[in-house]
Amino acid sequence: SPCAFSTAAQQRSTGDECGPEDPSEEPKHPLSDCALEHKAIKLEEQVRDLTERYRKALADSENVRRRTQKFVEDAKLFGIQSFCRDLVEVADILEKTAESAAGHAEPSDPNPTLKKIYEGLSLLEAKLQSVFAKHGLQKMNPVGGRYDPYEHEIICHVPAEGLQPGTVALVTQDGYKLHGRTIRHALVGVAVEAQE
Repeated sequence: SPCAFSTAAQQRSTGDECGPEDPSEEPKHPLSDCALEHKAIKLEEQVRDLTERYRKALADSENVRRRTQKFVEDAKLFGIQSFCRDLVEVADILEKTAESAAGHAEPSDPNPTLKKIYEGLSLLEAKLQSVFAKHGLQKMNPVGGRYDPYEHEIICHVPAEGLQPGTVALVTQDGYKLHGRTIRHALVGVAVEAQE
């Protein structure tokens, strides 16, 4: 092997400096070129493997960071969802009370108290809807629109008089969306073709 010849040549050139009396100073056998190349190839493969693993780990951690950030943003937006569901029930009661007061309040009524109650309820209802809008809660107005099972719940079918079949003809309870997500389905009557 070339390694053995080079070691012998080194010993001849150094002469008496490398005597058998001093075995600790014998030159170490260097690795052959083939062995060095083989080791370099293995190291390059390990570097490529580790680099690929690093890139995958970096991409995974970035995905986890993005998912966590989306989860936090959704929690901020929709954390009030159950509170909003409770508030829309209060809004329903307020709306029905205002409608009832409007039906009983007449302009020629000598008792202005009922009229003032109606005006107060109307202002209160408008303010509540304003607060809803400020926080991303909006009432759906589906009358005349197509039936959507993600937004509406059918409670009855009505004859289609002047309406396309499959459109919403009446609403018995308003639906609400929070930032585009339905939190309460509208209870609707859908127009169907009259059967003879």
